[in-house]
Amino acid sequence: MSRNDLPSLLNGRVILGAIGVAGLLVLITLFSIGWTTPDPIQDFGFAPADLTIIPAPSATLNVTPTFTPDPLIVGTPTLGPGVIGLGGYVQIIGTDGEGLRLRVEPGLNGELVFLGYDEEVFVVHDGSQNIDGYTWWYLVAPYDQGRAGWAADEFLGAIPSP
Repeated sequence: MSRNDLPSLLNGRVILGAIGVAGLLVLITLFSIGWTTPDPIQDFGFAPADLTIIPAPSATLNVTPTFTPDPLIVGTPTLGPGVIGLGGYVQIIGTDGEGLRLRVEPGLNGELVFLGYDEEVFVVHDGSQNIDGYTWWYLVAPYDQGRAGWAADEFLGAIPSP
């Protein structure tokens, strides 16, 4: 085939045939994807909206829970002023800003859990244990149960419950 034969291949019948085949393919495609029929209208009916009412903030004071010994339990001790005991509140004192080391177990060899700061308040949950020349008490912060550990009573002062 030479260059001179090219115009004879592009005659009117070939061009019209190609356009006809392309048009037929377009019609088949439109029919197959559904452009020939409209989508049916779906009736969903009445759909009520969910309504959530959120009350406005009130002027209620924040009240911290306090420990109240059960008077029906026999042997519930009542602590005198300045006495450290189970269920009582203590405050870290006398560390001159260096803080008090609270430990995993009582004793100077116990692993350090965290450092309690002067005037920080705790509730006594366990104790007393006399180890390494100190009396040890297990303390838990009333605002965070994760702040708990054993501390020597030399740096604790009993305070009245809030």
